[in-house]
Amino acid sequence: MSSGYGFIGETYYDVLSLKHDASYDEIRASYRSALLNFHPDKLQAMCQKSHPDDLSGERYFKVQKAWEVLGSSTSRAAYDRELQAAKGDAMGAESISLEDMVVEDKGEVVELFYQCRCGDYFFIDSGELEEMGYPLLRNGSKVSLRTLEALPASVVLPCGSCSLKVRLLIDSSVLIDC
Repeated sequence: MSSGYGFIGETYYDVLSLKHDASYDEIRASYRSALLNFHPDKLQAMCQKSHPDDLSGERYFKVQKAWEVLGSSTSRAAYDRELQAAKGDAMGAESISLEDMVVEDKGEVVELFYQCRCGDYFFIDSGELEEMGYPLLRNGSKVSLRTLEALPASVVLPCGSCSLKVRLLIDSSVLIDC
């Protein structure tokens, strides 16, 4: 079962095969079952072909960590808030492209702006993009972003004043004027 946060990666709910609204008793039962299934001693005795990646005990440690977080109501509540925030960042943001942004060439740095409905701006510069692994390429008066292996990517940008965010879609095939 997936908890609905699959875009974030595997959550602790996924590790224990639980729904997000699982009760404490369901969490404990799933933890105990997973603990028995993925214990390194048991995996050594099983056929190596059935769980070749689990022989290192990695899955066992994921199960342990999931229990540490979900087994405590305090840490579970904090974890759920983190998941909700990550979900909001990924899903709540309006998508824009490089073409939608105002580009200003400041010499060594290129600044990218997009106006928020509050009047302020979403902002990122070429230095920040490069640190994230998306270097800005200049070709005369044209600018483009290079993605790893030419795969599309995105960056979530917060507004300078309000709580709104936009997702800047990074596509290596887009060229814009400075």
